[in-house]
Amino acid sequence: MKKKPIYSFFKRAFDLFCSFLAIILLALPMLIVALAVKLDSKGPVFFKQDRVGKNKKIFKILKFRSMYVDTDPNAPTHQLDHANAHITKVGKFIRKTSIDELPQLFNIFAGQMSFVGPRPALWNQDDLIAERDRYHANDVKPGLTGLAQISGRDELEIPVKAKFDGEYVEKRGFFYDIGLLFRTVFSVFRHEGVVEGGTGELHKNDTSEKQ
Repeated sequence: MKKKPIYSFFKRAFDLFCSFLAIILLALPMLIVALAVKLDSKGPVFFKQDRVGKNKKIFKILKFRSMYVDTDPNAPTHQLDHANAHITKVGKFIRKTSIDELPQLFNIFAGQMSFVGPRPALWNQDDLIAERDRYHANDVKPGLTGLAQISGRDELEIPVKAKFDGEYVEKRGFFYDIGLLFRTVFSVFRHEGVVEGGTGELHKNDTSEKQ
């Protein structure tokens, strides 16, 4: 994998400045979401989970809690039986709008994540981690959003998702990242690729249509 020191410097500077600014500007909205989560169901406001970072170093990712506290914290959503039944009322809204991801601004500020990069895999998602190894996608800092996120998200099967992550590694650059951020905004507004309890749903839908 080709090293890009100048890009890495400006990327970190951008992440640090923009995450700090976003935390300040979004402090009140995040407080409102925190209160809604707390009032909707018992349990903590934040959900912490072990994820795979750069060079496969494990870190704690932060999210607004969107599921009931008795849900297995180490199970990917697509492995849960009746995934929607585990999601709280407020959780359904904040997951659909990706508001649950906002606390990751603190992960970005701390240097564990970037605004753009492969989405961090769960520590026990061996299949995804192994596929990403093929494309050196575990060698870069994970992101709040990435090429796979705007190319299908939950609809993508793991090999396809990892291939998009590899494509990002090859093409990554400051202006390329900015372009992905703008595309993410439009994708979030259209709720594209959000399929609760599903990985590879696009392939499944194509298969069902052929039957």
